[in-house]
Amino acid sequence: ELPPSEFMQVADSTWLVLSVVSNGRAPSGCQATGVTKIARSVIAPLAEHHVSVLMLSTYQTDFILVRERDLPVVIHTLAGEFDIYKEESGECVPVTCDEVSNGFLKPKPAASPTLHPVQSPQTRFCVLTVAPDTLPAIATMLIDVLFYSHSPPREAGAGSQDLDSITFFSFSLIEGYISIVMDAETQKRFPSDLLLTSSTGELWRMVRIGGQPLGFDECGIVAQIAEPLAAADISAYYISTFNFDHALVPEEGIAEVIQLLQQRQESSR
Repeated sequence: ELPPSEFMQVADSTWLVLSVVSNGRAPSGCQATGVTKIARSVIAPLAEHHVSVLMLSTYQTDFILVRERDLPVVIHTLAGEFDIYKEESGECVPVTCDEVSNGFLKPKPAASPTLHPVQSPQTRFCVLTVAPDTLPAIATMLIDVLFYSHSPPREAGAGSQDLDSITFFSFSLIEGYISIVMDAETQKRFPSDLLLTSSTGELWRMVRIGGQPLGFDECGIVAQIAEPLAAADISAYYISTFNFDHALVPEEGIAEVIQLLQQRQESSR
């Protein structure tokens, strides 16, 4: 519905949202454990079957976006592990492989995916939520941070492995639930009594994947990070964008994460 604009590029695909829930019930008001919980059962199998995904972790849960045209492959890949439902008129209806088998061909094994460079800025981040009824109280500050407080993007070469800081702010509103990721310095600009976080108030560090715009066509980018973190049982939030992918891990575990990813890079050469 947005008017055409020379300043806006739109990917030539329609994407569908997958959410993985336990016992058929979505979590309410609890923090997600991140991509590590679904790395082996969802992310890795889809990468093996050439399915490109976008990942969006929020304060409440995690979402995987897949292209609509890839739905037959997605259903056939995940049906052995999950009961799969689609939403129709607000109701969850079971989906069977037979319903989406038209034109399905089992893909050939994928070649080894490209391992993209990984950077770890020194910036510390907070993962937060806010009650919808208090959103007007911080609306002006949100607009300022989103549109007026950022610096022009810096060119990041593939060889630059260390960054002093990074500008990153994520705001999502999904079915009434608000999720915000911001750096610890930006958080100080907001009223502390309106932003809600976990009882531990932990801070997060970022691992950023990609030395040049990743686009939406390549598969296996999320798996590059999710699989080694899952093997080490390290929780993470993950946010895909056109230019880079971003994984947030607990601050105290960043050294172990960097070591794991460096070992993976070296073993794949």
